[in-house]
Amino acid sequence: MIGTLRVGGITPFTTIDYPGELAAVLFCQGCPWRCRYCHNGHLLEADDTTLIDWSAVTGFLERRRGLLDAVVFSGGEPTAQRALADAIRSVRAMGFKVGLHSAGCYPERLGAVLPLVDWVGLDIKAAVPDYPALTGVQGSGERAWQSLRWLQASGVEHEVRVTVPGRLLPAERLDQLIDELNHAGVAEVTLQRCRTEQVLDAELAGDPPTWAGPARLRISTAGPGAPWRDAN
Repeated sequence: MIGTLRVGGITPFTTIDYPGELAAVLFCQGCPWRCRYCHNGHLLEADDTTLIDWSAVTGFLERRRGLLDAVVFSGGEPTAQRALADAIRSVRAMGFKVGLHSAGCYPERLGAVLPLVDWVGLDIKAAVPDYPALTGVQGSGERAWQSLRWLQASGVEHEVRVTVPGRLLPAERLDQLIDELNHAGVAEVTLQRCRTEQVLDAELAGDPPTWAGPARLRISTAGPGAPWRDAN
């Protein structure tokens, strides 16, 4: 049932979570991974104290018809909930475009909802062997990169994003990751500066920003010296 989709928060207006569109973001509860730099730790588990009833979500969206272009399902990990597909259909029926933020935790579930969405922001965290050190879950890298392959094959418009925690993804590993993404057919990557004010791993709290300037940078994967530009 649609009503079982667990939404733990709403951003009523954003210009950066769905490129080129005015959107609202629905933050879904639940995620099978425990990424050390996660800044949405309050969404990792089901929590009735922050749960927003689906009728309240749809009521809010009804009032935003004609004001917003799109609705983005984020998290947490939206594909962790089997109610996601019905919720997407409900939002589409209101006339909104649908965006999806995913870490690719469940390739099969991602594949099932791809025909229902207009755009996907997929997080690729590292090269496959480095994933368990970030997520705490064996096999997470294989799942994420399988999701990337399915997303590429689907033809759905998408963006590949890499969060850059300097201590966990130093320059040499980041360069290697960008090279691997290039070989996988990803022409551009959006780098996201790691937010360390409320990360899951307290050892990372307070780490300095990886770079100065814009929080998001879009880069070409074509090779050394590729231009960086503001992705905001």
